[in-house]
Amino acid sequence: MRKRISLLLTLLLLLPCLCIPAAAAENEITVYNWGQYISDGSDGYVDVIAEFEAETGIKVHYLTFDSNESLYTKLKTGGSTYDVIIPSDYMIGRLIAEGMLEELNFDNIPNYQYVDEAFKNQAYDPENRYSVPYTWGTVGLIYNTKYVDEDDVGGWDLMWNSKYAGKILMFDNCRDAFAIAESMLGYSLNTQDPAELRNCANLLSEQKPLLQGYVMDQIYDKMIREEAWIAPYYAGDYLYMVEENPDLGFYFPEEGFNVFIDAACIPKGCSNKEGAEAFINFLCKPEICGENLEYLGYSAPISAAKDYMDPEVAESEIAYPSDEVLAGSESFSALETETSQLMDSLWLSVKTSGSDATGYLIAAVVLVLLAVFLIIFLKLHRRRRLARRGISRRKNQT
Repeated sequence: MRKRISLLLTLLLLLPCLCIPAAAAENEITVYNWGQYISDGSDGYVDVIAEFEAETGIKVHYLTFDSNESLYTKLKTGGSTYDVIIPSDYMIGRLIAEGMLEELNFDNIPNYQYVDEAFKNQAYDPENRYSVPYTWGTVGLIYNTKYVDEDDVGGWDLMWNSKYAGKILMFDNCRDAFAIAESMLGYSLNTQDPAELRNCANLLSEQKPLLQGYVMDQIYDKMIREEAWIAPYYAGDYLYMVEENPDLGFYFPEEGFNVFIDAACIPKGCSNKEGAEAFINFLCKPEICGENLEYLGYSAPISAAKDYMDPEVAESEIAYPSDEVLAGSESFSALETETSQLMDSLWLSVKTSGSDATGYLIAAVVLVLLAVFLIIFLKLHRRRRLARRGISRRKNQT
């Protein structure tokens, strides 16, 4: 699951990477992944990175991101070198279209044979040239059964219910947030119609006054500690969260929801391509995949991995929903550049609209007016003083 990483842990992860040279040694790779999106040896589970290092002698530097968009920005602006990245399906399609990924040498990834056929030849990588599935999962709605009326659950409209104002969290990334609005309005999650996107932005703007905030990793603590009662998030994360707080419930909204695949890729400019392919191959070992995905709570794209999982996890209807449930889902596709730019612009307008931005603007205007008034007042006051002095001098002279 995409667990929260504390600031201290983030700094500890970053420190060794400050010493990585531009061209990493042959026995080193840098992996850029979602926060704690890999089993690290906690709770008796496998430490994937430690096992890989022991088996291959290749040192792994592990860095994290919190959204596909932040990953894209990091790759686009350059300045950092990564050997393995794990973006989501639609972002992989975008990276392929923009020539930002290396083609994989599958001779170095023999364990690719274990990947289920259902996860190959996907629209984002139709010829299976650039990516290897890592996990798959779904997006649903998490709510606290102690505070949320069961009569109100079932759809995404729970997030617009004024009864729970101030206790609702929303995704802090445009693609997931717009997907919820698109589902509610009956649009495709991949619509490129400007009018439909504007309607979604209007719906999200209507929701904003009810929100506690736009968040990502903070959802863990806020929902577990009952600081918030309602939040959309990934099903795999819910399975972790409910262990910490059994009062949390989950459902797949009736209007529809996103199903996604996250996959391992190698970006252009990597320092150690063969080392990266060795790491991807290691992730595909059924026993490693099984223990890794049982820990994460996400779904395995390798059926053989279930033999290494607790049967309760392998048979979970949340991690592995039925075909009937999945019939209401839709995957993201890469959007045209113009559509992505429009969505980014609309999302910015949603987030900056309302009391906060307006208040700052009004305050700034008031301060400017006060400053102008003060300058004018001081000038007039000075002129009056000078005038009085002039009159006083003339009287003294007479």
